[in-house]
Amino acid sequence: MNTFNKLVGLTLILGLFPGCGNKPNPEQEEAYQKAASILTADESFYPIIDEELYYFTTQTLDSITPVYINEQDAVKKLMKQETFLAFTTRDFTEKERQNLIDRKYLPRAIPIAYDGLAIIVNNANPDSCITIKDFARVLKGEVTQWKELYPQNKLGEIDVVFDNPLSSTVRWCVDSILGGQQFSAKNIGAVKTSAAVIDYVENHENSLGIIGSNWLNDKRDTTNVTFKKNISVMGVSKMETAEKYNSWKPYQYYLYNGNYPLRRTIYALLNDTRNGVPSSFTHFVQLPKGQMIILRSGLLPRTANMNVRQVIVNKE
Repeated sequence: MNTFNKLVGLTLILGLFPGCGNKPNPEQEEAYQKAASILTADESFYPIIDEELYYFTTQTLDSITPVYINEQDAVKKLMKQETFLAFTTRDFTEKERQNLIDRKYLPRAIPIAYDGLAIIVNNANPDSCITIKDFARVLKGEVTQWKELYPQNKLGEIDVVFDNPLSSTVRWCVDSILGGQQFSAKNIGAVKTSAAVIDYVENHENSLGIIGSNWLNDKRDTTNVTFKKNISVMGVSKMETAEKYNSWKPYQYYLYNGNYPLRRTIYALLNDTRNGVPSSFTHFVQLPKGQMIILRSGLLPRTANMNVRQVIVNKE
């Protein structure tokens, strides 16, 4: 038999087994498509993720549905392969990473932006600055009355409110401010969402709220230097005493130059096994257009160039 006939014979034999060893498992394919069609994100990232998705789906016609939940549950869904993409303010833990690697996955934590943890108070509160040290004392329950921080303040008990007990905001404060110590003070509570924190602070004079800074911007101001008018944003100082000259608010420039001390990294936790839609969306967020959307939202992009210019804010 000549070489040509041998090749033809081999082709015919292989043709008898068209799917041997490579036939897709319908259940696995269905599970992948279902998980790839959603992403999870900490609820505090709702404004920015929704805008990114709008431009991504308009440009690509791909479909991916966001599920806004607390950070802890967002990561749990990724670990269970109920999604391949979660937006958080933390990297994988070593245990999570090794667990995914042991299951033949390739987990990646991709920094996409920085935001500031904002401290907000009611407009009736006469005090506008706080030190990191005093903020920690409030969270530890060592200080429970406004007059303990500011002797002239008559607002009574400090009513501290977070967005969600399992949110990225709570976890970041526990890890970065309290060194892992959990909240125990009776005057510290949580509602359900960042929007609810703003509403609560607006309607309670003695309250102090903690939210992500991308919820603060007045969308009518394209310079991103005007915050919402219905609440006040406190300046935060690294010094022993907080004064206006040494306290900073979570404006983009102060996130950029390091003046604002409550800065967090936003990560895309990606575990897409096929480089499908979750990978495409993550890549879009890293591209100049995606980074520009982050810049316009009031956050600090991870890679986009920033033009710094002076502006005058009219407070009338």
